Amino acid sequence: MDDWSQGIPLAYTRQLADYWANEYDWRSREAALNRFDQFVTEIDGLDFHFIHQRSPHENAFPLVITHGWPGSIVEFHKVIEPLTNPSSGRAEDAFHVVCPSLPGYGFSGKPSRTGWGVQKIAEAWETLMQRLGYDRYGAQGGDWGAAVTTQLGRNGGAGGNHCAAIHLNMPIGRPTKESLANPTEEEKAALAALAEHRKTGTGYSKEQSTRPQTLGYGLADSPVGQMAWIVEKFWAWADCDGHPENVFTRDELLDNVMVYWVTGTGASSARLYWESFSSWGNMDRVELPTGVAAFPREVLGAPRTWCEPVYNIAHWTDMPKGGHFAAFEQPELFVDDVRAFFATVR
Repeated sequence: MDDWSQGIPLAYTRQLADYWANEYDWRSREAALNRFDQFVTEIDGLDFHFIHQRSPHENAFPLVITHGWPGSIVEFHKVIEPLTNPSSGRAEDAFHVVCPSLPGYGFSGKPSRTGWGVQKIAEAWETLMQRLGYDRYGAQGGDWGAAVTTQLGRNGGAGGNHCAAIHLNMPIGRPTKESLANPTEEEKAALAALAEHRKTGTGYSKEQSTRPQTLGYGLADSPVGQMAWIVEKFWAWADCDGHPENVFTRDELLDNVMVYWVTGTGASSARLYWESFSSWGNMDRVELPTGVAAFPREVLGAPRTWCEPVYNIAHWTDMPKGGHFAAFEQPELFVDDVRAFFATVR
């Protein structure tokens, strides 16, 4: 039951599948997600689904938040309301929030041709924000959302778009020559974690970046297969003390699984790895002001010294708890840090 060393345990998989089949109420969960304003627009021949939740404060700051894999817009259901309508009642704490679904994910369209990688997605987000009337905005992201947000930062720094600043909960850094030659204690821990991840945690990405189509048949054919493929990562990447339900409810885990299952996006979501896995190696510097929320159980945790060469870091917070799914796991910490950073650039 508790041995995850070879993947999600059989006993827990049966329990969760049984709950999904016999107790989970999709219609009530669907209604909860539908409390947000949602739209579809076409950009360069592809439909994009997005939440667009405007603040009651007209002068709120526009913010586009991007999810990754195996996440979805479900990750943000706890942070949209406090961001758009802060308890302080102050306009300077408020945001107009845009949460798009990545191409091939959720309720966005599935690309029928190659080319929808990180750079093109960033260009699409710029088009989307302009289409919504936002001439100046911020961007936030983790996982693939961090890659897209980083690219928005690069483009904005070159004068190519209207992004003013970026905030990340998974900055893309790499060890410096100095850290490899004479690492600090923090860097030693990060190097050890990176080595362990490369040894035991990269099988999924190797498959998705090389043969997403073959994998996709199994994910499209089996709801339990799709569930297991996703939930195992919530165990591995969340700060959950050995079990995902220590952080997420069963309904929350299955809400996210359902966004993949009902849309049949197992293969199309995996294809982003095939399109863009090499983009992680792009270390061109982001000159826009960059904020970082560093959560201790981030799967690819990069110390500040690894990130300084890549980003113009204006704000860095070492969080007391939390992992890869920051907004989903620790919504209050996430909201507070996003608000604190963007207060400096409004």
